[in-house]
Amino acid sequence: MKLELQLFAVPFRKVSKTRGRKRRTHYKISENATVTCPKCGSAVRGHRVCPSCGTYKGKEVIKEKEAE
Repeated sequence: MKLELQLFAVPFRKVSKTRGRKRRTHYKISENATVTCPKCGSAVRGHRVCPSCGTYKGKEVIKEKEAE
């Protein structure tokens, strides 16, 4: 009778919490990059419409509400 055994790669020792955390020190979230709006000068995230003046790439996309 022939037995077919499947051998899997198994770690020889348990990886300690400290060692695993040392490996993960580079997994960080970077802060959002902002650009100044050329029209009004407010901080805007890249490739998005400016929330204060409503322009994108020098064109008015969202019309401002008229002052009453």
